[in-house]
Amino acid sequence: MAFCTEEEKTEDYLFKIVLIGDSAVGKSNLLARFARDEFYPNSKSTIGVEFQTQKMDINGKEIKAQIWDTAGQERFRAVTSAYYRGAVGALLVYDISRRQTFDSIGRWLNELHTHSDMNVVTILVGNKSDLKDAREVSTSEGKALAEAQGLFFMETSALDSSNVSAAFQMVVKEIYNILSRKVMITQELKKQDATWIGDVKTVVLQGEGNQEAVAESKKGWCCSS
Repeated sequence: MAFCTEEEKTEDYLFKIVLIGDSAVGKSNLLARFARDEFYPNSKSTIGVEFQTQKMDINGKEIKAQIWDTAGQERFRAVTSAYYRGAVGALLVYDISRRQTFDSIGRWLNELHTHSDMNVVTILVGNKSDLKDAREVSTSEGKALAEAQGLFFMETSALDSSNVSAAFQMVVKEIYNILSRKVMITQELKKQDATWIGDVKTVVLQGEGNQEAVAESKKGWCCSS
């Protein structure tokens, strides 16, 4: 039996993750802070779609997160909807200082589920947590909505970097964990199938004489008349 070294077993994974939410909630700055540790105080609304690829290491595996920054403005929604397809993760972002962006979460979830797999790993992100005095959405409201919708939850600040990396890493790690569990289940099923096939006896009926040809495993029965 051949054995693989840890280096030989290391594989690359590419996970597509989308950033969604209303315009000006800070999606582009979250991505800029995570991918390049940059922040643009006067950044303009994203036109169309942009993406960055960020490498992460999880359990010795190199994970490439391809993060898509989708425009939140209404006139671009039809264009960006195609980019949901193939996504395995999503950061659904609202601005804690603008309640209307929080009220839009249900619509964004519907759009995400319409254009992608229902099992997309999703985290609800309350961004701009540094704006404490301007807060319009409480932390408890965000948590309650996330629990009701089966989402992860975290508050972040692209300005001061609070929880930015943690939010992205939480999504990527959960995707990897789900993938790992599926691989283990598949391997276990293959083992069970191999065991069952090794013990099976096949009976084939041939011709009008109804003669039987029995194919038995090496561990099968042996009969004599």
